[in-house]
Amino acid sequence: LTMSILAAARGKNPELGYATDFVTVTMKAILKDVVAKSIRVISNAGGVNPQACAQAIRALAAEQGVAVKVAVVLGDDVMPLVDALRGEEVRELQSGAPLPAKLVTANAYLGALPVKRALDAGAQIVITGRCVDSAVTLGALMHEFGWAVDDYDRLAQGSLAGHIIECGCQATGGLHTDWESVPDWPNIGYPVIECHADGHFVATKPAGTGGLVNCAVIAEQMLYEIGDPRGYLLPDVVCDFTAVTLQQPGEHRVE
Repeated sequence: LTMSILAAARGKNPELGYATDFVTVTMKAILKDVVAKSIRVISNAGGVNPQACAQAIRALAAEQGVAVKVAVVLGDDVMPLVDALRGEEVRELQSGAPLPAKLVTANAYLGALPVKRALDAGAQIVITGRCVDSAVTLGALMHEFGWAVDDYDRLAQGSLAGHIIECGCQATGGLHTDWESVPDWPNIGYPVIECHADGHFVATKPAGTGGLVNCAVIAEQMLYEIGDPRGYLLPDVVCDFTAVTLQQPGEHRVE
């Protein structure tokens, strides 16, 4: 749905097709701090037009009088391959239906490797098109800890860390079955993941914010939209989440 909306926007204006509020709201508010504190930003806000998103960030940086190195991850647009895919009788995953006669956009999910390469090259802001949500986290961890492409256990752990936070407040009580136990919904905090080189991580949230982080909340998010928990398919690794352990060492923290 998101990609079709962004493709429609690009169809009306070739300079659009990305999440504009990422630039006009989020980056506008934090860009000076990002530069001053050497924070790295990774986002798949590029939608179907990541180059335009990056250009808008460069224009914002010029407007605010700061210099920032922006990298763009491309390669997800597979519209040129559609005819070949039809020839191979590629079908819709769940229904088995053939590809529609008319496509607005066609995109492949990219993984963490290009994000890692962009960070390795010194990019401070990395903008991707269609990218697995968890891969923006995994790419940062591979860069920071030097994880190899065949270190599958750590890649799976990093993918889980990214999966936990990829839906924002769902990991702080926003999707909790026992919703009535979640305090201060209007001020619910976004999740924060504290990762370690061996792959284990702590999920928490900013102090003084609403919401709830406990084993039940994290477990619900862990199982969200993954299909088979013994074989969660991602571009970089196939994850088996059946042996994951959750521990709650303190209030609002889960390891």
